[in-house]
Amino acid sequence: STEVVMVDEVPFSLGVTIVKPLSVFGHGITDIEIHYLQIKFTAIGVYLDPEIVTHLQQWKGKTGTDLAEDDDFFEALIRVDKFVRVVVIKEIKGSQYGVQLESAVRDRLAAVDKYEDEEEAALEQVVEFFQSKYFKKNSVLTFYFPATSGSAEIVFAAEGKEESKLKVENANVVEMIQKWYLGGTRGVSPATISSLATALSAELSK
Repeated sequence: STEVVMVDEVPFSLGVTIVKPLSVFGHGITDIEIHYLQIKFTAIGVYLDPEIVTHLQQWKGKTGTDLAEDDDFFEALIRVDKFVRVVVIKEIKGSQYGVQLESAVRDRLAAVDKYEDEEEAALEQVVEFFQSKYFKKNSVLTFYFPATSGSAEIVFAAEGKEESKLKVENANVVEMIQKWYLGGTRGVSPATISSLATALSAELSK
């Protein structure tokens, strides 16, 4: 009887254990509006080390709305173990997803003057990883970001296919992939950012 949280008809378990147990703190979707129609692409669940709360004491007493607009707060989230689970709602080619991720990461790196040859090579590797994939409905993409290492493990699983894994070792690229999903006001899913902010605000007020 594992409890789950439903995100747009997609179930997410309340906890996962990677190295240690992580709890779901935020969830949402990515979507786009075309001619007044909302098209949903993915459902997202964000799992954090519950100890995160001890790192966030300076934001105690802030509302979820305040936190959602505070990029420094989301910067602080980068410091703990995190696991992001992304479930496909509307199928797309992996190459399309890869291009979106690439341009978001590259723009962020360029903005802080950290886009060098090493970053370009690491990002190319990520794009290549997605190139051959097909994101069928209910395919699952996960990102594991250990707090200490500056690396990320990306796993893609689709029904009937063997899991594919990629380890990204470039700390700058890893940071910007995290920020694509968890970058406060610039995150790809405002719903997820808002959900995280509300949950962490509640945790901090306990």
